[in-house]
Amino acid sequence: MINDFILQNFSDHVTLNEKEKEQLVSVLIPRAFKRGEILIKAGEQPRYLLFVNAGYLMTSYTDSNGNDHVIQFAGAGWWSADIYSAFDMQATTYDTKALTDGEVMLLPRLGQLHLLECSIVFERYFRVVFQKGVLRQQRRYIEAVATSAEERYKSFISAYPSIAAKVPQKYIASYLAITPEFLSKIKKKMLDVI
Repeated sequence: MINDFILQNFSDHVTLNEKEKEQLVSVLIPRAFKRGEILIKAGEQPRYLLFVNAGYLMTSYTDSNGNDHVIQFAGAGWWSADIYSAFDMQATTYDTKALTDGEVMLLPRLGQLHLLECSIVFERYFRVVFQKGVLRQQRRYIEAVATSAEERYKSFISAYPSIAAKVPQKYIASYLAITPEFLSKIKKKMLDVI
């Protein structure tokens, strides 16, 4: 069933009773996406949190020179959102784009607020998920200022092997704040060592 994956994700963090499962499912909207499609566009106010059922998404910032800077990837079982914009009801500065075909479950902002009011278990779930997201961002920042590009790439492929295998290298390079050419040199050097 389409809801099984997200229900499993919730049960990995909290225990939902049958009523809570029904409440969750009642506010979710399944949506398929195609490779290259923009699900959330910079300048718009995000209306949904996105839970990825299948496929890969990328959230990026485009600078004044037209260069994309990858902020995050999201694969199956991950949430994707500009949390600041979603909660502050402001326009986002990021695009969220589909890197593959896939499907998301949309959680409208009002639906999330409804869940948070219905049961403390939903507050607990989102607190845990958002805390983990903040910790990942902090770890990424420390890696960016304290490690070499090669070390960052090794850490990335160790932490996210499925993303490294499925996502175009130019986006991984952007995420690591290096050029695609430099990433190619790192990968060649790693292959030469093997």
